[in-house]
Amino acid sequence: MGDEELLRVLVVEDEPIAAEAHSAYVGRVAGFEVVATVGTSQAALKALQDKPIDVVLLDMNLPDRHGLDVVRAMRAAGHRADVIAVTSARDLDVVRAAVSLGVVQYLLKPFVFATLRDRLLAYRAYREQVSSGAEVGTQAEVDEVFAGARVATEARLPKGMGEELLARVAQALRDADRGRSATELAESLGVSRVTARRYAEHLCESRVAVRRSRYAGAGRPEVEYLWAR
Repeated sequence: MGDEELLRVLVVEDEPIAAEAHSAYVGRVAGFEVVATVGTSQAALKALQDKPIDVVLLDMNLPDRHGLDVVRAMRAAGHRADVIAVTSARDLDVVRAAVSLGVVQYLLKPFVFATLRDRLLAYRAYREQVSSGAEVGTQAEVDEVFAGARVATEARLPKGMGEELLARVAQALRDADRGRSATELAESLGVSRVTARRYAEHLCESRVAVRRSRYAGAGRPEVEYLWAR
């Protein structure tokens, strides 16, 4: 696969804010482009019919059909695009079924840009490896190829920070109808103000959130955080 070739992504997500965020995330990863963003399984299958697509970022809980059924319909129709499943469900049976259908990655909502970026880069490395035409000489090399699509690179978080809490802070800002202070984030998430502020500042440094001053009467202004929509 040449460096100039972009992998074409179909984003399937019925929540408008999440769809916008996921599409924006994909667009920020070198080597990938979003060719369509749809909100139903019917629209997803039509897009696959109409456009050349390499990978589908597929929400598992669509209003008209479960994501697993979408994958089955894709394969029955002869669509060979790889699938990265996106879901808030922690049901192990769903995960097992997704793996059995050949889903190459499984992302739990809510997630932040770094999580998707690392999985897309791992997927691209896998694609380049399997399309290189090279032969494998050992069982270890075969295992590496098969595992490649599912192995994400190490999360690049500062020491002491966790991906799960970072995703919760990101979701709280994404869902908010106005800016949230560190104190408000702390109260809603059940963590200390210092912790909430640290995570919110990291999101600002990652350019997925922004900070601004809030003026509420007399006294010193308070910093609040907003999702970068």
